[in-house]
Amino acid sequence: MASPALQLTFRDVLRIPSVRRLWLAQLVSIFGDFLAVFAVFSLVTFQLHGTATQVSMILVAYLLPLAVVSPLAGVYVDKWNVKWTMIASDVIRGLLVLVLIFARDLNAIYGIFLALSTVSSFFVPAQSVAVRSLAPAAGLMAVNGLMSQAVQGAQIISPAIAGLLVDWFGPNACFLFDSFSFFFSAAMVMTLAIHRTPSPGTAARSVLSSMRQGFGFIFTHAAISFVILSMTAGMFAVRCFGALLSVYVRDVLAAKASLFGILNSLIGIGMISGTQFLHRAASRMSQQFMVIYGLGGMGVAVLVTALFGRVATTAFGMLTLGFCAAFIMVPSQTLLQRETPHALLGRVMSSLMSLLAMSQVLAMFVAGPVAQQLGIRNLYLGSAAMLGVIAILGYAWLRRPKEIACPETPPAS
Repeated sequence: MASPALQLTFRDVLRIPSVRRLWLAQLVSIFGDFLAVFAVFSLVTFQLHGTATQVSMILVAYLLPLAVVSPLAGVYVDKWNVKWTMIASDVIRGLLVLVLIFARDLNAIYGIFLALSTVSSFFVPAQSVAVRSLAPAAGLMAVNGLMSQAVQGAQIISPAIAGLLVDWFGPNACFLFDSFSFFFSAAMVMTLAIHRTPSPGTAARSVLSSMRQGFGFIFTHAAISFVILSMTAGMFAVRCFGALLSVYVRDVLAAKASLFGILNSLIGIGMISGTQFLHRAASRMSQQFMVIYGLGGMGVAVLVTALFGRVATTAFGMLTLGFCAAFIMVPSQTLLQRETPHALLGRVMSSLMSLLAMSQVLAMFVAGPVAQQLGIRNLYLGSAAMLGVIAILGYAWLRRPKEIACPETPPAS
């Protein structure tokens, strides 16, 4: 394992011009995405008075292509030019978001989210390959932390801004900015020099074999399979909680869209705080343990939120949820980028996307009906229990003999 002392800092990697431009593209694009998503949830929840099932179906529409298309997309990302894949994805998504301006029917919104997600299935693994290509190995943790902080920073400020934009100008203002953000991202990626030799062969008959290679690597690499399976199970529980937060705000806290925005901002603040502790934690524990502790902490956050049902305790739960989420996302991405052969990275990342999205789609089909039948607080208690069980089982697994949990690949002879 690389010595923690050799890890580059945020400042070190931001001195690399290509990394700085990729980070800026991510920052603006993610900010626009949060504006648009918040606008859609506010529209459906507070203006169209959607049911819990109708609200959860928005995420189902977005996650379903990630579950189904991602493994196939990863094959082509490993074969195509990474830079032009990212640019084309940004331009197409920028045009699709413009269509939301004219959509007020739920089925139309679902259809647009399906299309957006299909295109994103190609962009996300391509961006991961770009990070691996542009950043030095010792800087991967820092770069992934910066990318995560771009998401967190956008999550802090975008809900409040989106709430004001929706109140003053309507949701179309958010959709227009999101479209602009995609075009801005494409322009920034255009300036990058991403050097990666695509995998040979483009015949259709090789697609299934290539997909098997991606999944095969995951489930024969102990550290990677452990982290991915833990994240998949944990994501199911977290999504049961997060998908209906707007409904929880409306029905349990008896509040409006403004509080929903503030709570989302608190999650972002918590994630930024958690990211600041990552380098310190990495010197004391493996990346797998960081994931398990993160899952356990998120379980505690959901439990506090469900038990008390008050604004103050919900705010505390959101801060804790964000803090612990940082210990899951950044270490897992770094582990995957560091341990995966470059030629397989697109397929491995897209396979992760597929598994995570599939677990979330299943959670969406469970969350809405269960919340309507048993109540949203009981759903949240079940989510907290599931996260706790996953953390306990994962901890017990990691305490087994070292060869099961060792994150390093054996050195070449």
